[in-house]
Amino acid sequence: MAGNSFGKLFKLTTFGESHGKAIGGIIDGCPAGIPIDFEAIQLDMDRRKPGQSKIVTQRKEPDTVEFYSGIFEGVTTGTPIGFVIHNTNQKSKDYSHIKDVYRPSHADYTYDKKYGVRDYRGGGRSSARETACRVVAGAVAKQFLKDLKINAFTSAVGDIKIEKPYQELDFSLIESNVIRCPEPETAEKMIAKVQDIKKQGDTVGGVITCVLQNVPVGLGEPVFDKLHAELGKAMLSINAVKGFEYGSGFMGSTMKGSEHNDLFKEDGTTTTNLSGGVQGGISNGMDIYFNVAFKPVATVLQKQDALNSSGEIVEMQGKGRHDPCVVPRAVPIVEAMAALVMADYSLLRRQESRDW
Repeated sequence: MAGNSFGKLFKLTTFGESHGKAIGGIIDGCPAGIPIDFEAIQLDMDRRKPGQSKIVTQRKEPDTVEFYSGIFEGVTTGTPIGFVIHNTNQKSKDYSHIKDVYRPSHADYTYDKKYGVRDYRGGGRSSARETACRVVAGAVAKQFLKDLKINAFTSAVGDIKIEKPYQELDFSLIESNVIRCPEPETAEKMIAKVQDIKKQGDTVGGVITCVLQNVPVGLGEPVFDKLHAELGKAMLSINAVKGFEYGSGFMGSTMKGSEHNDLFKEDGTTTTNLSGGVQGGISNGMDIYFNVAFKPVATVLQKQDALNSSGEIVEMQGKGRHDPCVVPRAVPIVEAMAALVMADYSLLRRQESRDW
């Protein structure tokens, strides 16, 4: 199976399945001499792990990371960083009823048709459990990018959304509630929405906004490796993501050029930032901000029609422990993938200039 690695110089390769013994990865290309804060890594893992609140899946996984190489006495050595996260709370029997059934809007059918074999336990390799590995690598990348600030937060759940621009929000409030919304009143409405959806045995989607600050000028590799294109690829590789927009996004298509242009100041900054911090595929030093749209989780605890391996339409009902809304747990995943992109492009920029 190809497609298990991300990045060029700062590269992550992951392995493992949702109900296997462990998941893990190898981070290659991390520079030597980076002090590693293991508590900070575990904190990001705790933000992603299941069972952290009543509005997420109740699978209980400590998600403790074990590092096997690449770090000596708390400092990176420049060699590959190998790590493992053991699975400790699998309930594979919860999936025995779908052994021969393809669940709607899951990867069951496509995996089976592509590979001729399918791990039906929790989706196997297609499970979002794999994203825990990304969070580990992203947490390491953040420590390499110590001057860059990366803040992601829940900006919408269903039809409930933050109306203020990100500049008016207090990012210190993101972790003050279980939905990870920095606007307390809106957070309460979002939480109530998720709880109501959960009672119905249904799920709901949402949007995560991510803001990158203190971004240096010059990151990005035209013409096919534009910075925003790589960010888009990174976000769209996350399970359940259905859309990505940066800067003015789709709203920009409704504007006139005279309205949309970011006019320069003498210091090279701009009076507005509808470009989203990227011009010509290269960072311009302004904030990079983007939205990531997540679909409702495909597993619903309601009866639905499904296709089985014999080509028959059968009735099935989801079982087990699932998120009614994946968005709050996906916040650290979005941050991690952004960090991996920025670490990779920072190393590419270093190659171009010794002064970097």
